[in-house]
Amino acid sequence: MAFCIYMRRKKHHHKKKPGFFKKWSAKLHLWFGLSIGFLIFIISITGALYVFKDEIENFTRKEYIYHNEQNIEGKKIIPIRELEKLVNQQTKEKYPIHWVNIPIDKKMSYQFYWYEHQPDQWNYFDEFPIYKLAYVNPYSGKVLQVYDEKNGFFAIVKSIHWSFLLKQDWGTYVVGIPVIIFLIMLITGIVLWWPKNKAARKQRFKFQWKDTTQWKRKNYDLHNILGFYSSVFALILTITGLFYAFFVVQAMVYFAFSGGETAYPDFSKITTKAPLEMRNDKTLDKISDKVKELYPTAYGFSLDLGHPHIDDHEHPNFEVYVKHLSYSYHKSSSLIFDENSGELLHIHDPKDKNFGEKTVAANYDIHVGAILGLPTKIIAFIVSLIIASMPVTGFMIWWGRRKKKAIK
Repeated sequence: MAFCIYMRRKKHHHKKKPGFFKKWSAKLHLWFGLSIGFLIFIISITGALYVFKDEIENFTRKEYIYHNEQNIEGKKIIPIRELEKLVNQQTKEKYPIHWVNIPIDKKMSYQFYWYEHQPDQWNYFDEFPIYKLAYVNPYSGKVLQVYDEKNGFFAIVKSIHWSFLLKQDWGTYVVGIPVIIFLIMLITGIVLWWPKNKAARKQRFKFQWKDTTQWKRKNYDLHNILGFYSSVFALILTITGLFYAFFVVQAMVYFAFSGGETAYPDFSKITTKAPLEMRNDKTLDKISDKVKELYPTAYGFSLDLGHPHIDDHEHPNFEVYVKHLSYSYHKSSSLIFDENSGELLHIHDPKDKNFGEKTVAANYDIHVGAILGLPTKIIAFIVSLIIASMPVTGFMIWWGRRKKKAIK
């Protein structure tokens, strides 16, 4: 009888050792967390701050986004080249205007952009000599407001998130490498979270706090339970972020969702054929009118004004990007025009794209949560905050255990 009781007690106190995979998952999760935790915190916080950029700017800039010109039904929009001259006269910038965003809604202002890229610099502020935006009344040519986007809050937040304010060419790798490590941490975190029995399972899915629950337990639950529920969304945000850092990720995404296609559609052979003599000050207006005719329900489109720039490179053709939705970029059309005659040469609409193209086009919207509008933005915001909390709660778990060992 005594022997049986002894055996039962021995069996009760016996603790099964974790398996090899779980043991090394724990080690990797800890080492990686301590090494990149602060970087992941910065990336996640800046990502959360950037999510509602459009909503905040649409609210704070409302008086300039809409020009408030009266009786526009009986008025004509000033030709693009004339508008450009009027903007230059009022702003007196030393750089040429790069492009103009033209809204379909006649109540909205035109947006003229100055943007220069100097790739031989090492940081964000020197890499972009100018990045400014002017809201312009297209009926009067009056510049309503100019914003220095380069030094604006959201541009700086984006650059921290994108490259830690370093040069884009290699700054994206400085961000991308910690994000790859974070991807491994997500996987090892799920392995560590996975409950070994029914009793553990009950504790992993919901908070069971009482008045007597200590803060260490609460912190542990925050790390594990919030980490689990956000893991799928965190995985999506991580992969869509790596899309911008590594070309191989872009290629893999396109290959996977296009059904095995390895080459992205190439329209570079569709080029301007008309002689240069056919180009005049009305060519851009001809192109603009055609886009408005084809897409009366779109949100807007962009026209490059065709000036030489610091980071100049050859454009195989004159392409016009049409944005169909106000809140998202994934639904878009690409039109190719003859730059000299203004003749439409090619249309590539959403219906013409394979699923791989659509996925690539949707990557940005998925990453910032704009894919379905405000609901998915709220999800992206909350998940980003949870990800930012993971290094903090994880460090506190490690620190608490470290102190406990030191006392022993």
